[in-house]
Amino acid sequence: MWEHDADRLALLELIETGRLRRRDAQCEAWNTLVVLPWTRRTGRSGEVALVDGHRSALVELLDRVWPDWRLARATLAARGLAPTPNGWRELEDHLRREDLGPLPDRLNVRTATSSVAPHSKATLGSARRAALADTTLTRDGLVRLRPPPDLRLRRGAELLHADLVATVLGEIALTERSLMDGTVIEGLPQAVLLVENLGPYQDLRPPKNWMVVHVPGWDTATVRLFLDQLSDVPVIHFGDLDPNGVRIMRHLRSIRPSLRWAVPGFWAEHLERRALPCDWPADLDLSGAPRLVHELARRGLWLEQELIALDGRLASSLEEMVGGHSL
Repeated sequence: MWEHDADRLALLELIETGRLRRRDAQCEAWNTLVVLPWTRRTGRSGEVALVDGHRSALVELLDRVWPDWRLARATLAARGLAPTPNGWRELEDHLRREDLGPLPDRLNVRTATSSVAPHSKATLGSARRAALADTTLTRDGLVRLRPPPDLRLRRGAELLHADLVATVLGEIALTERSLMDGTVIEGLPQAVLLVENLGPYQDLRPPKNWMVVHVPGWDTATVRLFLDQLSDVPVIHFGDLDPNGVRIMRHLRSIRPSLRWAVPGFWAEHLERRALPCDWPADLDLSGAPRLVHELARRGLWLEQELIALDGRLASSLEEMVGGHSL
């Protein structure tokens, strides 16, 4: 059982400090030590102390299961770190920082995290972020869009006609890095429709001169850069009418406070036959939500946007929103 760092550190802490507190990460080691004659319980809950006369047995165990324990103890002490799981994690972070070579000006956040943490999905706390210095971190999302006629993309002297590219590729994909590096949108659309689900994004027929953009969830760093270029263009969100759809809408409104919510009145025609059961959290904030959303929450139901994606009334309802009519 002594193959894990946390368990071996329990032995090291006991021999170094004479005491050991019970921690979740070391519960197996603690449960083993608490029943041995080497330890006794102290007056503090979940704590044992090393019994006089048993230090040599503990040293013998450490020599067997962790031959380099003396080097580990000295390395921790040299940096003023405790022989605990937290201290060991800090030591490993120190060593990674010392091995870190020159970094590029920009890195994907997962690549950067793997350079200063145990793995790419670890927490990137303030100390680890500081080790990356001025490196810019990206999430490298992309914005998939169906461009209207005359939309153009420019980077310096280079110009692309987006609708011609979409004729070949089926759509346009703008990456976070392209937007950070200066790609700009020219020939702005009449309005932008953000669509949550992939099917409606591909299949609905937008009003003339509208841009349709796929925004599937929470990774909206790239969408933020995209919308920053459309400050004077109306933006409407079309998504499912369920708790997660409400959360996504509120999240997008934190990026674009003027964002409008596409909930056309004819959607309610499907309430009796096509709505599905759903648990709505009591603490979900529905302030500012359309009446249909409140009704669904009250009745414990939800509606998916695919139901009306092909409805011929959708385009005219969207146009009414831009004209100032609330849905």
